[in-house]
Amino acid sequence: MRIAFLLHNAYAVGGTTRTTFTLAASLAERHDVRLVSVFRHQTTPLLEPPPQVPLAALVDHRDSAADRTDPRAAQPGVHFPAGESRAGQYHSLAEQRIIDWLAGTDADAVISTRTGLNVLLARFGPPRALRIGQEHLTHDTHPHRLRRQLRRWYPHLDALVTMTQADARAHRTGLSLPHHMVEAIPNSVPATTVPPADGTAKVVVAAGRLTRVKRYDMLIEAFARAGAQHPDWTLRIYGEGPEQNRLAADIERRGLGDRVRLMGARTPLDPEWAKGSVAAVTSAQESFGMTIVEAMRCGLPVVSTDCPHGPREIIRDGVDGLLVPRDDVRAYSAALLHLMDDQPLRTRMGAAARERATRAFAPPGRRPQVRRPAHRLAYPPQCTPTRRTPIGRGQPAPGHGRAVRHHLHPPRTRGTAPPAPHRAQSGSAPASLTSAFRSHHAVDVPPERARLPKRRYT
Repeated sequence: MRIAFLLHNAYAVGGTTRTTFTLAASLAERHDVRLVSVFRHQTTPLLEPPPQVPLAALVDHRDSAADRTDPRAAQPGVHFPAGESRAGQYHSLAEQRIIDWLAGTDADAVISTRTGLNVLLARFGPPRALRIGQEHLTHDTHPHRLRRQLRRWYPHLDALVTMTQADARAHRTGLSLPHHMVEAIPNSVPATTVPPADGTAKVVVAAGRLTRVKRYDMLIEAFARAGAQHPDWTLRIYGEGPEQNRLAADIERRGLGDRVRLMGARTPLDPEWAKGSVAAVTSAQESFGMTIVEAMRCGLPVVSTDCPHGPREIIRDGVDGLLVPRDDVRAYSAALLHLMDDQPLRTRMGAAARERATRAFAPPGRRPQVRRPAHRLAYPPQCTPTRRTPIGRGQPAPGHGRAVRHHLHPPRTRGTAPPAPHRAQSGSAPASLTSAFRSHHAVDVPPERARLPKRRYT
């Protein structure tokens, strides 16, 4: 079947781009997959796309491109939701190119990867395609005016995929979406060829964009406290961003210039993770936590704030990492010190972290088991749409989505058992997509496991 991914900018570095490339490469083993980037600002993508998957751009922002002088590029758009953080970039030219592409694509399924693009897909998606929106942010981070628009348009998607169970619940409740429409399917991370860390290096590693939400100032303070007892340890922070100068000044003020280093951006990052023994995350919030999985994949235990929403669904506290209260710098420092003090513990937890990342977040074919059913997003053959028109402002929603949901989850009278879920027949394009999509992302329910004694980090 033909599957198309719609991205904001596939030529830039970002977690969404990285995970979309990983998913596209996996699906391309069995399907005709293509990548469509709304914007292009350079000749070659900064992250290497899958070689077997074609990449096309709708709007060319390179210096020599004709799109830069198109008068529509100076006109504000009217369809992209105004509350979305990238709304200012979606001028009239970009909107028209997206709408034209959606109208002309022959894809059996379109997967959009940004909140505003999900809205455009819901409104103008191709009549016969399965329309799946991916949320790489979280419901709680969306401003109120954006949520109002999502409440209006998201019901017209066939499915909405969030990164965590907590965010799935927030979307169902906050946007009044049917339970079965929203699925939590975490991102996956491909295997690394770098030998795993062995826990002996006296290095704490952190990575991510240098922004306030990552709270690297908290990490620097916590490391200063813990490092006072371990002067031979260093902290390396990888990434770039608007907080770089402020963080550099903080490091200098604390006299930590020889122990805390801002390393800049590195691609790939796996060799840098493997040089450390502890990974550190101090975010105020995470939509998922790709750096957590990447660090665990390289054999590092992760000390993370217990922030919404991702860390708690990735880290097994006391087994492959440590979770501490989100705003407690003393507790965070104590957790770092606990691992700095105990090299065998670092080694043991690092091995558990690597096993966890391999089992739960690897692409298909490398994951030992996949146990989650694929029926909930599948179209039964008798409900496959024969016609569906794009939804414009003020137009009523089509009945197809409701018909499918009614068939998959028909109403039942009190006291009756729920009906067996429908499984689409072999060859149904939406069913095969959903199976592959879920097989790529699904996380096994972890087995019963021994846990370390509970500790209070104060």
